[in-house]
Amino acid sequence: MIYRLTEGQLDPPADPYLVEGLSSSLGLVLPCDYLDFLRQHDGGEGFLGENYVIFWKASELADFNREYEVEKYAPGIFLFGSSGGGEGYGFDMELTERLVVQIPFIGMDRRLAIPVAKNFPDLFAQFSSSQ
Repeated sequence: MIYRLTEGQLDPPADPYLVEGLSSSLGLVLPCDYLDFLRQHDGGEGFLGENYVIFWKASELADFNREYEVEKYAPGIFLFGSSGGGEGYGFDMELTERLVVQIPFIGMDRRLAIPVAKNFPDLFAQFSSSQ
């Protein structure tokens, strides 16, 4: 899959050794399509349609999830980025499909997670078509 932002820039590939060991170091199985994204782009930020998105670097994932206390407030959600404002984007790890969800940082609660895409590539498709 070729990932493109409507406006902004995606970073060069993540360190391949970091990507290969990411799931085991985090203790969860990340979706293959997301790992493929990291093999192409180690994060980045910009607009997808009308939505601003910041994709975190592979090396930042554990720290950001810990700092936002995601496991405490929204168990089963794993964040990979944000809106640059009040929302995080992540995977619902309790679902087999690993839906992409949007969740508020303030008042974070699993019950407030809203599905926005069926998988990581679909996030690009959904947001790009929202122009």
